[in-house]
Amino acid sequence: MDELEVLHDEGRHRYELVADGTVVGLAEYRPEGDADVVTHTRIDPSRRGQGLGAVLVEGVLADLRARGRLVVPQCWYVADHVRDRPEHHDLLA
Repeated sequence: MDELEVLHDEGRHRYELVADGTVVGLAEYRPEGDADVVTHTRIDPSRRGQGLGAVLVEGVLADLRARGRLVVPQCWYVADHVRDRPEHHDLLA
């Protein structure tokens, strides 16, 4: 089983999903006021279908919550993820 970690690269405005030291996914955003507009997510094609997109988005949302930030989900995957999980509705800007 891979050791998964979601890392925030604030300088590049993105989150990286790292599996055993290798970046296998990312979520890009742009800050706007007290919210981050998540514009794009991507999982390595060879790793799709393993639930890694959900792991990535949950990591992003946990970090935003910890930093007191809100989310504007422009990416369809993030929008669907948040819509389907009422526990994250309070993060919507």
